[in-house]
Amino acid sequence: MAFHVEGLVAIVVFYLAILAVGIWAAWKTKNTGSEGDRSEAIIVGGRDIGLLVGGFTMTATWVGGGYINGTAEAVYVPDYGLAWAQAPIGYSLSLVLGGLFFAKPMRSKGYVTMLDPFQQLYGKRMGGLLFIPALMGEMFWAAAIFSALGATISVIIDINVNISVIISALIATMYTLVGGLYSVAYTDVVQLFCIFLGLWISVPFAMSHPAVTDIGLTAVHQVYQAPWLGSINSLDIYTWLDNFFLLTLGGIPWQAYFQRVLSSSSATYAQVLSFLAAFGCLVMAIPAVLIGAIGASTAWNQTEYGVPDPKSKKEADMILPIVLQYLCPVYISFFGLGAVSAAVMSSADSSILSASSMFARNIYQLSFRQNASDREIVWVMRITVLLFGASATAMALLASSVYGLWYLSSDLVYIIIFPQLLCVLFIKGTNTYGAIAGYLFGLVLRITGGEPYLYLQPLIFYPGWYQDDNNLYIQRFPFKTLAMLTSFFTNVIVSYLAKYLFESGTLPPKLDFLDAVVARYSREHMDKATLVKSDNIVLNELAPVNPRHSLTLSSTFTNKEAFNYVDSSPELSNTEDN
Repeated sequence: MAFHVEGLVAIVVFYLAILAVGIWAAWKTKNTGSEGDRSEAIIVGGRDIGLLVGGFTMTATWVGGGYINGTAEAVYVPDYGLAWAQAPIGYSLSLVLGGLFFAKPMRSKGYVTMLDPFQQLYGKRMGGLLFIPALMGEMFWAAAIFSALGATISVIIDINVNISVIISALIATMYTLVGGLYSVAYTDVVQLFCIFLGLWISVPFAMSHPAVTDIGLTAVHQVYQAPWLGSINSLDIYTWLDNFFLLTLGGIPWQAYFQRVLSSSSATYAQVLSFLAAFGCLVMAIPAVLIGAIGASTAWNQTEYGVPDPKSKKEADMILPIVLQYLCPVYISFFGLGAVSAAVMSSADSSILSASSMFARNIYQLSFRQNASDREIVWVMRITVLLFGASATAMALLASSVYGLWYLSSDLVYIIIFPQLLCVLFIKGTNTYGAIAGYLFGLVLRITGGEPYLYLQPLIFYPGWYQDDNNLYIQRFPFKTLAMLTSFFTNVIVSYLAKYLFESGTLPPKLDFLDAVVARYSREHMDKATLVKSDNIVLNELAPVNPRHSLTLSSTFTNKEAFNYVDSSPELSNTEDN
């Protein structure tokens, strides 16, 4: 395959344009945030992101390289087809559910990151534990899509994969570094436009290629392979449901999502943004579905690709760039490449910023340096943006199964963080003991269920398991959802059991070593918190207080709702009334 100078020039121009927009956004908003809250302005954008920019950036966060490439692949792969392309519906529903149930309580309480309510209620130890799966999810997501981008560029313009990955990661990291959420949001607007334009321009050209049969015919009839609409066998229905719930419910507890929610100017705006993004995700999936259908409707022996076809060469995951390269004119394929590049960068920058935001605030500031200056937090964020960007790049270049790692980390987000989020927002009375027990039970059940992508054999064999051609054990039973439910109910049961044992006097207060039940009600362990007095929360109201030697982390937050279930003694009632 010949090296395309024009394609390289087009990519360079596109990258320079994205970088220019990111730097412009950083310059435009460099004075945003009053003295002392610049770090929060970088994380949540001054809480003034409007509907237009907010809708674009939230949509672009989900519509990444993995989203469009993976949707096209699912439609193309024989015996799966559109019936197994769950990401568009699953992620759209996750945004709808997030808007209905999670956006309003998170935004109205004025949190800065997704981990804030956990540290407020469960303490810094639990916040640190939950940071681990959240970080893994963000980093492996970024690494997976960087890897996909490198392969895409190598298919279309035939340049070295490593070079394309490094340059793409460098550009995304650079504008994230200088502008934070503002740069990410404004570049997302440009990137989403490029995705939409690039893919839709490519579809008519690919569909009109002489080697492509009418996709309406191949949708229900076998021509070159099984119909691309696909089907779900009765034996696989539980696996389908398990994956569907993972995408729908596991798509909620991501910092990249809540970063947009918390940057909204109001709780109502946060809900509207979620609904707009849900619609945007569905719309942006349509061209990817069509490209997958075109790939399944093509006689590849009549194209320059030749034989065997992509699925026989085990290149089904690259069907989108292959269609762009071999079924479209050269200049059109460059537009499609720009779309894939935009999709990758729009998700990767969000993941890198999300990871650095959680580390700087929830680990560095609230766990170790509660008296750290705002300038210090800003510099910690900048350093971690570089470190996490470099780490994601290294994983994309070195790991042989980045997608498998991301797959497992996504499971951990669903199994561990989602039930914890339900408890911390909606179940009053849960505490650190229950949270830790739920965390461990969910983790153990997930790992013992095995993971074929990582060649991790199961220790627990659920009903319906079978062994595939590669001697890997496949679980048909929805054990991921079982692990999630187990984590949730374990949290609730252990929390109330611990509460009962300590409050009834069955266990002495000195055994409450996590300060989660008895010690949290003692005034000698609780400084007077600044309570929220209005719905429109000022950023610096969440600034940490000066700690005492026996301080618990709850005093660094201002949300009085989290204390409503506390013993209504006269002392505490007077504290809330003041």
